Amino acid sequence: RLNEACDNIAKSLKKQGISVKLDFRETQTPGFKFAEWEVKGVPIRLALGLRDLENQTIEVARRDTKNKTTIPLQDVEGYVSNLLEQIQQSIYQKALEFREKNTFEVNTYEEFKEVMEKGGFALAHGDGTTETELKIKEETGATIRCIPVGNEPETGTCIYSGKPSAQRVLFARAY
Repeated sequence: RLNEACDNIAKSLKKQGISVKLDFRETQTPGFKFAEWEVKGVPIRLALGLRDLENQTIEVARRDTKNKTTIPLQDVEGYVSNLLEQIQQSIYQKALEFREKNTFEVNTYEEFKEVMEKGGFALAHGDGTTETELKIKEETGATIRCIPVGNEPETGTCIYSGKPSAQRVLFARAY
């Protein structure tokens, strides 16, 4: 009865284009399975037991906030769909705020090294040569990550070589 209910929920979510994995393993505890799926990055966990089935409810857990709630079983399709949108917006906003808080415009190699030691992103002038990028990487561990979209041309001087530069690029360390 429980497996059948889970299969029906999975089918209805899959019809909406939502990826679903059912975990019927009886050799692992629920806590082990919850942790395993969280490590794999699954954004929402649905837990359904016999008591839930009798009460026509289901437990929904969010990976991003660790919040758990119990909802009526009949609402699961709409709830999960909306929740995935909320999680996407939450994760995006968190990443955007992190990027903005940790991106610094630098004009000297000393400022650049300070930003790299803190673990931030540096918008700096580079001369565009492989030789300069390799030297910066060797000394700081940082490499060019991208030329930001919408980056306005801005003449300046490479923070490392002192050669002319047409625009700032984004440097960071890989982790």
